[in-house]
Amino acid sequence: MKVLHTADLHLGQILYQNYERGDEHAHYFKQLMQWCKDEHPDVFLLSGDVFDIQQPSSSTKKAFNDFFVSLHRECPDMAIVITAGNHDSASRIQADSAIWGCAGMRLVGMMPSVDDGKEWMEQHIVRLKQGYIVAIPFVRGERKAMLQSILDKIADENREGKPVVMMAHSAVTGLDVTGHSYEIGTLETQDLSSFGCGFDYLALGHIHKPQTIGHQDDSMLDEVTYTAPVARYSGSALHVSCDEKYPHTVSVVDIDRHGGNVNIRQLRIDELRHFYELPLDGSSFNNTEEALVAVKDFCDKYRSGYIRLRIDRKAPRPSDFIQQIYDILAVTGDEVRYNPKIIETGVETVITENINKPVFAVADLQQMDDPMEFIEKIIHLYPQFDLEKIREDFKEVESEIERHEAAEAVETAKKKK
Repeated sequence: MKVLHTADLHLGQILYQNYERGDEHAHYFKQLMQWCKDEHPDVFLLSGDVFDIQQPSSSTKKAFNDFFVSLHRECPDMAIVITAGNHDSASRIQADSAIWGCAGMRLVGMMPSVDDGKEWMEQHIVRLKQGYIVAIPFVRGERKAMLQSILDKIADENREGKPVVMMAHSAVTGLDVTGHSYEIGTLETQDLSSFGCGFDYLALGHIHKPQTIGHQDDSMLDEVTYTAPVARYSGSALHVSCDEKYPHTVSVVDIDRHGGNVNIRQLRIDELRHFYELPLDGSSFNNTEEALVAVKDFCDKYRSGYIRLRIDRKAPRPSDFIQQIYDILAVTGDEVRYNPKIIETGVETVITENINKPVFAVADLQQMDDPMEFIEKIIHLYPQFDLEKIREDFKEVESEIERHEAAEAVETAKKKK
C-alpha cells in the first residue's frame, strides 16, 4: 500500500496578527496536487489541524473545499482520509463527513466517549483493496482499549496480511519539539504503546518537525526503510516561525505487507516565503540605526520573506522604531513581513518566579468551556486559595444565574399574555 502522509495545514492562519497566508497555502496545494498525480498513492492522509482556528472564515473554508474537490477530480482512484486535530472543531469536521462521503472522502472529527458496542468502530475503519486505515482524530487522554479493539477487529478479518495504517493527532513520548514554544513538562505525551498493537505505520500529526519516533538520527534522510511498526510525524505544511529551521516535507510511505517493510521518502516543500533572522550572519545589532539599514537592504535584495531582528538589549530604541520598520516594508506590498517580537541578546537577569507556570495553546483554551477546568490546571501556583471553596462559589454563582434566568422567563411569559 502506498500512502501520502501530511498534517497540520493550519488553513486560515494569520501570523503576527497581521499577515494572512492564503497564497502560501495555495503554493503548497499546487505542489501537493502534482505529487499526488506523480506518485499515484492509494490513499492521501491528513492527520489533523486542517484549520488554524475552530471557526475558520468562509474564504478559508472555500479554499479547503476547492482544493479537495479538485484533488478528488484529478485523482479519483485515490482515497482521501482527513481527521480533526486540536485546532479544529471536531463537531464541525464530523458534521461535514456525510457530504464529503459522497465524493468518496472520509472525514473523522470525533470518537465516542465510551466503548458502546461494535457499531462505532466502523466510522474509524477505512477498507481499501490495498489495506486498512484506522482514522483516529485528536482525543484527550489515552484510549488504548478502544484503539486496540479496532485493531483486533481488523486483525480478525485481515486474512491476506494487508498493511494496516493508523492515524493520530497526538504528542508521542520521545518526540523532538524543536520549533515549538512548549516548555519542558508542559506538553502531555503518550507512550507509543498506548496506541495498541497491530498497525504497521502510525501517521502522526501535531508536531511540526518531520521525524520518525525512535529514529531521530535519520529522520530527515530522503529515503529510509524500517521494519514495521513505524510511527512518524510528517511535519506541518508551512513554517510558522524562525525557530523551525528544518525543512518541511510530505512523507510518501510504501508498505509491502502487514508486519513487513515500511519505506519512507520525503518530498521537500518549497515555501513561498522563508523565515529569516537579521543580521543574517547570526550576530546582533548594536543600535537601531544598523537594524533599519539592514531591513532596507533585505527588502532590496530578497524582496520576500518573514524577518525577525536580533538586537542587543542595551541598545536604546526610539518609541516609533517598530513603525519605522513597517514604513520601510510598505514598499514591498506585504511581501516582506515582520515579526515584532525582537530577539534580545546580551546579559539577562533571570527571574525564577512561577518558573513552572503552565503554557496553554490557544486551541486548548478554546476548548475549555468550564472555567473550573482552567482553574484546576493552575491552582498549584496559588497555594493560598482553597480549590473546594472556589468550586462552591462557582456553584453558587451558577445557581444565582439560573434563578435570574427563570425569573426573567416568568416575566417574559407574563408580558406575552
